[in-house]
Amino acid sequence: MKCVIMHESLGRLRIHIKKSRMSLDEADILEYYLRAVNGVKEVKVYDRTRDAVITFENDRESVITALARFSFDSENAKSLVPEHTSRALNREFEDKLFFTAMGRAARTVFLPVSVRNVLSVFYAAKYIKHGLSCLLKGKIEVPVLDATAISVSLLRSDFKTASFIMFMLKLGEILDDWTHRKSVDDLASTMSLGVDTVWLKRGEQEISVPVNEVAEGDEIVVRTGNMIPLDGKVVSGEMTVNQASMTGESEAVPKKRGGMVYAGTVVEDGECVIAVEKIAGGGRYDRIVKMIEESEKLKSDTEDKASHLADRLVPISLGATALTYLITRNPLKALAILMVDFSCALKLSMPVAVLSAMKEGNKLNISFKGGKFLEAVAEADTIVFDKTGTLTKATPQVARIVTFGGEDETSVLRIAACLEEHYPHSMANAVVKEASDRGISHEECHSKVEYVVAHGIIGVVDGKRVVIGSHHFVFEDEGCAIPDKQLFESLPDEYSHLYMGIGGSLAAVICIEDPIRDEASHVIKELYKEGFKHIVMMTGDSERTARAVAKQLGIKEYYSEVLPEDKAAFVKRAHENGSRVVMIGDGVNDAPALSEADAGVAVSSGAAITKEIADVAITSDDLSSLIIMKRLADGLTKRIHANYRFIMSFNTALIVLGVAGVLPASTSALLHNTSTLAISLKSMTDLL
Repeated sequence: MKCVIMHESLGRLRIHIKKSRMSLDEADILEYYLRAVNGVKEVKVYDRTRDAVITFENDRESVITALARFSFDSENAKSLVPEHTSRALNREFEDKLFFTAMGRAARTVFLPVSVRNVLSVFYAAKYIKHGLSCLLKGKIEVPVLDATAISVSLLRSDFKTASFIMFMLKLGEILDDWTHRKSVDDLASTMSLGVDTVWLKRGEQEISVPVNEVAEGDEIVVRTGNMIPLDGKVVSGEMTVNQASMTGESEAVPKKRGGMVYAGTVVEDGECVIAVEKIAGGGRYDRIVKMIEESEKLKSDTEDKASHLADRLVPISLGATALTYLITRNPLKALAILMVDFSCALKLSMPVAVLSAMKEGNKLNISFKGGKFLEAVAEADTIVFDKTGTLTKATPQVARIVTFGGEDETSVLRIAACLEEHYPHSMANAVVKEASDRGISHEECHSKVEYVVAHGIIGVVDGKRVVIGSHHFVFEDEGCAIPDKQLFESLPDEYSHLYMGIGGSLAAVICIEDPIRDEASHVIKELYKEGFKHIVMMTGDSERTARAVAKQLGIKEYYSEVLPEDKAAFVKRAHENGSRVVMIGDGVNDAPALSEADAGVAVSSGAAITKEIADVAITSDDLSSLIIMKRLADGLTKRIHANYRFIMSFNTALIVLGVAGVLPASTSALLHNTSTLAISLKSMTDLL
């Protein structure tokens, strides 16, 4: 690509692309290509001027080399662009604002007064129609107030004021629609699949392949805890699927042979083979947007209250207008009340503030699935943590493998990795990684795999039943015998233990090093400071391990050897005691508690079903995001309360000054609409 450097400073380049014009798609291709360059921190591409601003770390040469190699026709560069970006949406609303403002300016400069007056009457018809429609439905809401203010101005032949009111209403509608659609767009974009590989069925074998290599008609295998990566039809097996991301259904839906399944839904239980009918990128974004827009999740209680309060204030404004006219017989003083209504500012600024906070969260690697969950985090007094993969590092490591009954270490690790690679959990990942690090190939060697939530895995290898999981599962549920009790009792206490039984006898104990996250202790202290009264840790580990971790982190309340239903029951009891609860987790076994909590939070390393069920997703591998999440939620609450106080006090002052005759109606309208836009624009600024 040909380009010139327009300006350069330490860690920053501004370049101009030598091209006659640049389309929106080309701007996206260049921006996402540069973002993928090693060392690049931020990129802004301006399609109108064909400029790009690149902020990078020390390696300037890699940026220059990347620019020299870039081509708009490169398939590799095109593949980096997500299914949907916000560039076209932003351009649409930028143009709407520009042409609305320029249209009014042009009419004012070039059209005679008489023509402008006729246009004012023509444009007013829409608002009057909406107001009458509202009245005919027996409702006295904001459209009635708008229609009354415009009608009174026209009846008084004050076409200038009527035109100004309609102009401000139009701007407000555009800003409201833009902010709402942009926030929905950002939210939908963050709810991406995050599936890189799938299990492709080839005869009796299952092969892990990149998702973009799957073709229509291929058969893929999905199991408990997996996200379904592509649309398709079930050809064998049975499972229950969480379809909340597509349909909003709260209950899992059973699927069997012949049933359709959709990309982005999650297997709660079971296993199926799916014949792919639609490859990657086939409309999931549109379905998510539709689901979000139809879902009440977007609205917080505060937004609902503001909207209802705005409508309740309309009859009061109309009554005050009539009363003022009856007392003063001065239409200008009565009109001053109509020119200033509380509802416009309340209905615009509150949703803008909430959706803007959600957008800011996305930038900070925190994805909120609705405004109500920001509110829930702000009001919560209890936060519950899962331990493994949440308070401990997402990438635990195998420290050692202790074998029993003469089993070979390489052999048991091969079998363990072969079974564990099908299920998303941090300990499973550790086993698979250890096999990979040792260069142990673990092709499919089993005839059946079954995942038992919070317990372990069952498989059949060479005709023998193989079980991997917790102490309770392997020894109590499965009744495996211990060949060497002395060796068993000498197992090191400092590790988490993953037990493996073959043919009813203990074959190996895989010792997992599960170190606490470096930032965890600091995060716990800060969360106490941020206002959480109760911080609780819940884990399936032994009392010994749980006690040691809780002490190291400064957590006063902890529970060990808990099952998924125990975590959910704890959250339910906390609700019964009047607490509002935030639950933090990463595994399939955390799903019931995440659903029960006021705000369920999934960390970045979490299983697909965890992220699907959770109300908030942390995409950064750093628990410090939880502090940011709390501060963002608290900041939004403060902003909403400040907005409310300002709207009520400022508009009340305008009404009083208008009725007193200090301010004319047109000035009151100007100040009211200007303040509404100002507070809405301020609500769009970052909180942190």
